[in-house]
Amino acid sequence: MNLRRPGRRATAPAGPPRAAGPGALLPAGTRAFAPGQTVPVLDTSEAAPEPTEQPVGPADDGRSRPALDLLIWDAPNIDMTLSTVIGARPTAASRPRFDAIAAWFVEGAGGVGGDGAADAPDVEACVFANIPPQPGSLQRWVEALRGFGYSVFARPKSQPDDDIDQDMLDHIAVRGRSHRLRRLVVFSGDGRNFAEPLEDLARQGTEVVVVAFSEVAGYAIGSDLLEFIDIEDVPGAFVEPLDRVRLDALPPDGAWLRPTRSLRDFVAAFTARRGG
Repeated sequence: MNLRRPGRRATAPAGPPRAAGPGALLPAGTRAFAPGQTVPVLDTSEAAPEPTEQPVGPADDGRSRPALDLLIWDAPNIDMTLSTVIGARPTAASRPRFDAIAAWFVEGAGGVGGDGAADAPDVEACVFANIPPQPGSLQRWVEALRGFGYSVFARPKSQPDDDIDQDMLDHIAVRGRSHRLRRLVVFSGDGRNFAEPLEDLARQGTEVVVVAFSEVAGYAIGSDLLEFIDIEDVPGAFVEPLDRVRLDALPPDGAWLRPTRSLRDFVAAFTARRGG
């Protein structure tokens, strides 16, 4: 996979995910988690030590490493594309439900108990977010995610070009060394960042699923290697249907697609650009 900053590593707050049996002891600083959560989440008041990287020898085909199903959520991209497809600022009813998405993801890994299979994969779900200087209600959102079993990687957003693209790729690479990636589910419509690395992983045998809005995920829809799922097709992902018309799900009699901005506003902006 093509990594643009090979010396940099993003690691989850809880370190490498481990399957915990009913009698397993949780690490110090970890709070108990309810059935259906993806991974235990550490109290991050104390910094977790960097894991020691163990190189994989040439003869290691990955079978000796535990299998992992990994979910990556690109929060800035999903927020931006949601606003684009509905043509408005999202409301509480039009925002994704992370509890339902967690349930869908874990079900794809064999369910809460892994269907009792000895080779059931570990599961980890990670949300990557940019945090503005004035976070407002984002603290409550982050704590809610942690309560659902998600690890959250939060990066300060102080400059327009501050982004978490490379952090997501770094974390996928870290998990690719510590585990055998069985399934990778990426919630993002960012083909510029993900298309090539995800197709490389698919060629290596990982099941790669892209979940996004079909209006902005052409890189995944047109790929022969990636599986695509429209985010609205994830069961329970939204409280009510989004106010959008999907070209891949048109009614037989057709449908009108409303403009996302005023015609006068567009012409005013166009004229200003042309005059400048």
